[in-house]
Amino acid sequence: MSGTNNQRYHERFMLRCLELAEKGAGYVSPNPMVGSVLVAGGQVIGEGYHERFGGPHAEVNAIDSVKDKAQLRQSTLYVNLEPCSHHGKTSPCCDLLIEKKIPRVVIACVDPHEKVAGKGIQKLREAGIEVIEGVLRDRSLKLNEAFVKSHEKNMPFVSIKLAQSLDGKAATAKGVSQWITGYEARKEVHRQRGRYDAVLSGSLTVLADDPLLTVRHVKGRNPLRVVLDRMLRIPETANVFNEDAPTLLITSKEKAEAVQLDRLQKKGIEVACVNEVQDGLDLHEVMRFLHAKHILSVFVESGPRLSASLLRSMLVDKVYIHVAPKLIGSDGLDSFAPLGVDAPDQAFGLRFEQPCFFGEDLLIEAYVL
Repeated sequence: MSGTNNQRYHERFMLRCLELAEKGAGYVSPNPMVGSVLVAGGQVIGEGYHERFGGPHAEVNAIDSVKDKAQLRQSTLYVNLEPCSHHGKTSPCCDLLIEKKIPRVVIACVDPHEKVAGKGIQKLREAGIEVIEGVLRDRSLKLNEAFVKSHEKNMPFVSIKLAQSLDGKAATAKGVSQWITGYEARKEVHRQRGRYDAVLSGSLTVLADDPLLTVRHVKGRNPLRVVLDRMLRIPETANVFNEDAPTLLITSKEKAEAVQLDRLQKKGIEVACVNEVQDGLDLHEVMRFLHAKHILSVFVESGPRLSASLLRSMLVDKVYIHVAPKLIGSDGLDSFAPLGVDAPDQAFGLRFEQPCFFGEDLLIEAYVL
């Protein structure tokens, strides 16, 4: 098995695991995205990934894909997350690897789930299987950043999408905010939307734009639509309440009336109530409630006010900033009209990713420090 202790050799196959794992984005949550590759004699003999929640795990699919099962006893299994060691919707993957007498397992990172958390690695080693850890660890943790945060912090991973002009405006002076960016950028937003468990917006945005908040321009799963409406002002005819995707309406315990809630629930709209704080709904309570519903990731598409509140509350992990090559300035009707609505301008420490273009629009991704 020449070269099998070489780091680059291992990274080559782990990269393939990560490619496979990403195919499960939007379909496996609240499970993590996992890919697995089986190698014998330097050649890939099988591969698989976790395709849907409740379905077989990546290791199972990889083993099932091997034509000559006798090769398993001379193979190395690569997987980007520690194999599970407990019974859930499926049997423990560790038991399968031991049963098939696979001699070596290469793992990118430890599973943060409290029922695993190193127990899978320990079980494999106790069975005499060689285990190599940490190959492309950081890339694997980033791929499953929502799963990791959910199990380490008991809160969802929250991203905000912002669209603005070159002069930093998120809307015109009259509040018009739709279509600041072009089609390619909007298509990318739909792709991202489909990767998250929930898409969250506020009542001001829903009243102004009447968005669908569904995945349309690309293939993908519709996330849960979460709408914050403290005063229950959104009409029941709004697009967010159609049957295209499930919707959760979150309102105020103080403001909600039983008769209003009954009427909404009879229409099939799920309603939850949280406490109020000084400037609106308690956003920490909102996120704790979503975590309790096994929502691991939240994609925020709202106006500057809600985005700024989430940032000030230290609830945001990542921002997607789409910058359009436009100057909004005044509304064009009155030369003395106020400039458009500013995007959130409070200073936060950010770690930037490599920027990229979608059509003419620049996408800047950054993690909040």
